[in-house]
Amino acid sequence: MEAAKILKRKITAPGEITTGMIATFHFWPGMVEMAMRAGLDYLIIDLEHLSFDAQMVAEACAIGRRENFPILVRPPAAEFTPLRLALDLGPCGLLVPYVESLADIQTIRDAVYLKPRGRRRPGGPGNYWVPDYHYDTWKSVVEENIIVLPQIESRKGLENAGAIAADPLVTALAVGPYDLSADLGVCWDPNAPPLLEALARVRSAADAAGKNLWMIGDGPALVKQGYTFICVSEPTMLLQAKLSELNAATKESRSENGDSTSSTASLPLP
Repeated sequence: MEAAKILKRKITAPGEITTGMIATFHFWPGMVEMAMRAGLDYLIIDLEHLSFDAQMVAEACAIGRRENFPILVRPPAAEFTPLRLALDLGPCGLLVPYVESLADIQTIRDAVYLKPRGRRRPGGPGNYWVPDYHYDTWKSVVEENIIVLPQIESRKGLENAGAIAADPLVTALAVGPYDLSADLGVCWDPNAPPLLEALARVRSAADAAGKNLWMIGDGPALVKQGYTFICVSEPTMLLQAKLSELNAATKESRSENGDSTSSTASLPLP
């Protein structure tokens, strides 16, 4: 699991900015190469809200495995079967939604570890991480390197953030700012005092446990706030925002230049 080792080194390196993206609305395996060419450090395939084709997700995980590029999966829920099936696809880690207690962490542990430490029954393309199927191999290659990022997205999760962050299974703490804002009654007001206070509490919990904190949002702004483990975009939303910006700029340029037309000879080929 060299990809997981690489990401762990970046996450834990003091002051190093680690960036990635999460694919929620659309996904295809070529997005892995796009992320790599963009210089990102990881890609998360989001299965919480949409069920992308399993074979396609497994192919993307295989690309990451071969290229030592970290591919993580966000399963639908912090429940045993969805977690186990997500690992069977072959990612090097999990972003687990709506984790609220140490009981949820134990469920993750059961899904990540084989017996006797857990209850996982490995299968699918995830088996290609190991050269053989002996327990010691699973433990040393997969279990000791797997990335686990539990998301704090509720009041209950916030109350238990310190215990969750301190658990040895947890690689870094994560936060879901939108869902957390909804649970706090300030959906969606990113500057609402209750949300800002909650985010500070989650960050303090991570710091106290000596763990990094994963956060999604405006990358440069988050860096200024001291975050170093950042999700800079959801690609479909980024495309929409860029198209809106380009469309507005194009129409504004027409009004600034009157009705004159310009040649399209300099446009790049599609």
